[in-house]
Amino acid sequence: MTDPIADYLTRVRNAIKAKHRVVEIPSSNLKKAITKILHEQGFILSYKFEQQNNIESIKIALKYDHLTGMSAISKLGRISKPGLRKYAGAQDLPRIINGLGISIVSTSKGVLTDKQARKENVGGEVLCYVY
Repeated sequence: MTDPIADYLTRVRNAIKAKHRVVEIPSSNLKKAITKILHEQGFILSYKFEQQNNIESIKIALKYDHLTGMSAISKLGRISKPGLRKYAGAQDLPRIINGLGISIVSTSKGVLTDKQARKENVGGEVLCYVY
């Protein structure tokens, strides 16, 4: 697999389209950090890190509106790709839907949202966007 972050996003996107409640994804430190951010920002219901036979995985409980059945995540996309990395300074970080969505940035201070990175005044690789 050449792009594990794109695989992570695609698994979540496919689970949402199929109206699954839980999705299981192979784990890495970067994927764990992205999952924590999605939970803190209210895009997913909960998550759990599991280990079976020396294989770590992340179980994510997806969040849906109980009245309409719509997912909390309407769009999920990759920005920086292995073939074309996208970097941005603290002031040049993209604003997703005028601040309603988030972009996830890998910085020297860890994986942060665009708002947190602006507050810390650090730039980095813009991994993906969520709204």
